[in-house]
Amino acid sequence: MTDHPARKRIATVWLAGCSGCHMSFLDLDEWLIELAAQAEIVYSPVASDQKRYPDDVDIALVEGGVANTDNFSLLQEVRERTHTLVSLGDCAITANIPGMRNMLQGADPVLRRGYLDLADDSGQQPNAPGVIPELLERVLPIHELVPVDIFLPGCPPSAQRIRGVLEALLRDQKPPSKEATQIRFG
Repeated sequence: MTDHPARKRIATVWLAGCSGCHMSFLDLDEWLIELAAQAEIVYSPVASDQKRYPDDVDIALVEGGVANTDNFSLLQEVRERTHTLVSLGDCAITANIPGMRNMLQGADPVLRRGYLDLADDSGQQPNAPGVIPELLERVLPIHELVPVDIFLPGCPPSAQRIRGVLEALLRDQKPPSKEATQIRFG
């Protein structure tokens, strides 16, 4: 009887972003079948209905900036329960487009602008503690809150770049990052 190596456990996480990085992940097309033979997707907004982030995740691809208390709590769980955390895309790395709200200098001005200044006469700010997550004062890139193992820039990174990172990690290797195409934003 031969020992088969355990399949890697992979998660994808969507914080404050547009889901473009997850669309690039889905653009892996047929390679997703090969990936399923080598790894188990244990948490993902596109492949799982799991509500709780699982324990013992080998690789997590985290898309988006951290904009609210729910994003922050989930990110902390991801870091605690994941061996290799990949900051996936420009929003996760720099806060990018979600971070544009930082120009308004805080959560209250953002809410005022979105729900009162730009609303018709019936505008009111949302207030449902425990139901609507509170905005953080600033949208933050994930490395400002937790340690990140690998940065994969792009808006979004191409499926080819995502595949290259995953292939290396599945072989327990560090992905190459010296090429200009591996460190370029946008």
